[in-house]
Amino acid sequence: MQTTAVAHFCNDLDFDSEALARVLELAAKVKRSPGEYSQALMGQNLALLFEKPSLRTVVAFELAMKQLGGGTVVSNGTMGQREPVKDIARLLGRWTQGIAARVYSQWTVEELARWAGIPVINALSDIYHPCQALADVLTIKEHFGSWDGLKVAYVGDGNNVFHSLMLTATRLGMNVAVASPKNYEADAELIALARRSGQVEVTHDAREAVEGAHAVYTDVWTSMGQEDEIEERGLAFKGFCVSESLMANANPNAIFMHCLPAHRGDEVTEGVIESKQSAVWDQAENRLHTQKAVLLTLLGKGLF
Repeated sequence: MQTTAVAHFCNDLDFDSEALARVLELAAKVKRSPGEYSQALMGQNLALLFEKPSLRTVVAFELAMKQLGGGTVVSNGTMGQREPVKDIARLLGRWTQGIAARVYSQWTVEELARWAGIPVINALSDIYHPCQALADVLTIKEHFGSWDGLKVAYVGDGNNVFHSLMLTATRLGMNVAVASPKNYEADAELIALARRSGQVEVTHDAREAVEGAHAVYTDVWTSMGQEDEIEERGLAFKGFCVSESLMANANPNAIFMHCLPAHRGDEVTEGVIESKQSAVWDQAENRLHTQKAVLLTLLGKGLF
């Protein structure tokens, strides 16, 4: 087990602004020249721990490690039931070189990082989704050439996806607007934290948030673990569907964004997600490239 300080990516701010810029630059380079890094993590293995089902996260991490010359081991199931999280962390710290965990609680990610002695990556928790945010902002730059002065509007539940998008976008020079129903707003402390870096507009009016936006983003109204709230949330979120008429309030060149999976007819219409403005497949593809950059940064022994 390592005894020196270990770098983690448990939340977006674990990468300061300088590190964030480097990771995104590396992601773009990896995307352009994947073969250059095909043996970069030779002999290293990443443990993938999944309490929640996954498609993009697990496939992107498995492909990323394989294409970087390394390997993965996958474990599904809730942690802390058969044995304490700290025991899982210490065991994996003896066997593998990194951990990526998709969990219900942020506490689990932080507990893994506290005990593992190897880098831990937050692949999604109840508070943050930092790997998604990296793919999001890379996609935005690809479409507009720069982040400076762009407006990102988020419509819907003030959840983990929005928290990470906000914390990342504001540090890159973007302005953020969010429209959520009452009682479903984003975390006030995280909003205050993001406002130290940039502008964050909070409203209950979707049209107000979307006005002039360069990117319009939404997510499902009911996340995994909230299934008993489906009916209640369906009523609360009426008026927060990203439709063609709502998109008409955005910048003429605006793109539509969604982290997927999407519930067509709820948070977004079929016409919007399948339109020429939709960037959702670019976002999904970029999960691979940005996660490669994170792995190279944390597991690459300072070489990247």
